[in-house]
Amino acid sequence: MNSAPHIGKKGQSEPLAVLGGRLCTDLVDVTTDLAALDSQGFWAVVLPFEGEATCARFASVRAARPWPGLPWSGPTPAAWSSSLDQAGFVSGVESIRNEIANGDVYQVNLTRRLRAEMPTRRGLEDSSQDIAALGAALALGNPSPFSAVVRLPAHGVQVASASPERFLSRNGRKVCSSPIKGTSATADGFLAKDRAENIMIVDLVRNDLGRVCEWGSVTVPNLLDVEEHPGLFHLVSTVEGTLREGLGWSEAIEATFPPGSVTGAPKLAALESIARLEPGGRGIYCGAVGWVDADRVVGDLNVAIRTFWIEDGQLCFGTGGAITYDSDPVGEWQETQLKARHLLQVAVGTSQL
Repeated sequence: MNSAPHIGKKGQSEPLAVLGGRLCTDLVDVTTDLAALDSQGFWAVVLPFEGEATCARFASVRAARPWPGLPWSGPTPAAWSSSLDQAGFVSGVESIRNEIANGDVYQVNLTRRLRAEMPTRRGLEDSSQDIAALGAALALGNPSPFSAVVRLPAHGVQVASASPERFLSRNGRKVCSSPIKGTSATADGFLAKDRAENIMIVDLVRNDLGRVCEWGSVTVPNLLDVEEHPGLFHLVSTVEGTLREGLGWSEAIEATFPPGSVTGAPKLAALESIARLEPGGRGIYCGAVGWVDADRVVGDLNVAIRTFWIEDGQLCFGTGGAITYDSDPVGEWQETQLKARHLLQVAVGTSQL
């Protein structure tokens, strides 16, 4: 993207967003009030899994172009640690299977956070330490349909997402969600468990959208489509509906957040399991990042998976998966490894991709 004036050493602390093929600069204001998304202007939106939203309005919005070989130099492979090791993750899967057997839940998304200290080389103004440079590396090494970069250092937001998943889009009163459930290394490698977990979440998303959509308008135009992404394949479904008259972004997000694909079913019971089994919070991971054009009443928010963010001097990344009764604990651990492998290769490398 044509962002060189804002990514180099002098511009590393300047607010910036790259969303939906647009480069956003000249920050106007920042708010936590989601109702602002139905006001005016172009907004970058960051919704952490827990905590307050960040909505940033930019005055300058122009088409983005491929980033011109910006340098990124990340932590070494040995620098990364995980909030859950294999034994801890396997134990969590077994705990969820017991909850399912007891009838407490049907499915829970179990995740772990990877983190590594940002390497110290030439100081804070080193452009190779810039989250926007990592965003450029991801755009080259792991292109994705819902990629996003938001850099608001003064507001504690530095995120680069290579998400393949749509959480919530809006075009006027039409709203849409495309949950991903089911992961395989090959297009024909999906199990019955993968299809079952996808259908469970489709039903949950239908229910969530039904809370704010006109009666009878919620449909599923696509079910269990196979999509290829870098290093793996996913099952993807699409749920659509018509937002009720008088409702806007804040109501739609309140009804559907956190995304069902990264929580579980029933959602409230799954959230209780997540809080008990996952050490520490998820942060931005499994939240949502995207854009809203309030003037045109359109926007698109991703599910913040395949997402890096900087927090307390550390580069963070999350990986996980849906657990059902048919889950194989070791196999679920291996799936988290599969999902993380290619992204971490990009993040520890350089711009030579």
